[in-house]
Amino acid sequence: MELSDSGTAVNVIAGVLIAAGVLGVILPVIPGLLLTWSGVLLWALLSDAASGARWTVLALATVIAGAGMIAKFVWPGRKLKDSGVPASTLMVGGLVGLVGFFVVPVVGLVLGFLLGVWAMEAGRLGGDQAWPSARRALAAVGLSLLVEFAASLAIAVIWVFGLILG
Repeated sequence: MELSDSGTAVNVIAGVLIAAGVLGVILPVIPGLLLTWSGVLLWALLSDAASGARWTVLALATVIAGAGMIAKFVWPGRKLKDSGVPASTLMVGGLVGLVGFFVVPVVGLVLGFLLGVWAMEAGRLGGDQAWPSARRALAAVGLSLLVEFAASLAIAVIWVFGLILG
C-alpha cells in the first residue's frame, strides 16, 4: 500500500476526519458528529472500494448521524423539561455558555452554561434550590455529549467495517 495511491490517500484523509470528529465530540471546539459523517461522505464519493459497500456505509452513517442529532437535543431537553427547569433558564444558560466558549477555550461552553443556569435558578428559586437545577442541567449536557459520542463512534465502526469489506 503506497501513500501515493489515490485510494489510500482518500482512506487516510477520511480516517483522519472521522477520528477528528470523534475527538471533536469530547472537545466541543469542532462539530464532531458532522465531521465524522463528512469523513464517511468523502470516502463514499472518492474511494475505490466496492460501490455497494460505500453507499451502504454512507446510508447507515447518515441514518445514525440524523438520529444522533435529533436524540442529542430531544432526549436531554425532555428530561430537563420534566425536571421543571424552565426554557428561559436554558436559553440564558446557552447564551452565557456561548460567551464562555470564547472567554475560556474548550471548557467555557459547559462552565458558562452551568453558571447561567445556576444564576437564573438562584434568582427564581433562591440559592439553596439553584444547585439541584444546575446539576440536572449539567446531567442533561452530559447525556447530550454521550449520545453524540455514541453516534460518532458507531459511524466510525461502520466505516471500518466498510473498509474491511470493501
